[in-house]
Amino acid sequence: MENSIFEQERYERAKRRVARIRRFYIHAMVYVVVNVLIAILNMQNLQIGETYFVWDNLGTPIFWGIGLLAHGLSVFLPSIIIGKDWEERKIKELLDEDKPKKWE
Repeated sequence: MENSIFEQERYERAKRRVARIRRFYIHAMVYVVVNVLIAILNMQNLQIGETYFVWDNLGTPIFWGIGLLAHGLSVFLPSIIIGKDWEERKIKELLDEDKPKKWE
């Protein structure tokens, strides 16, 4: 019984993690599509001799890119730093600590 509850919790954690990864991928795709469209529109409006690489054209992708980077770090960095099975190991450790100690 206890094992099936543990497996259900593992499944729910994995499901939440997959949802977070999916939201990041959607965010990244929207970032690329929107910024490509903005770049195309900005290039079409350039005057002869004018360069694309000015602050007005680069501000959105830079600041949005910083936000996308932060989103990616929040999704992927915890598993890189503390390992993929850290939560499971920590839960098992805490459960083992809470077990009543047998007197020998």
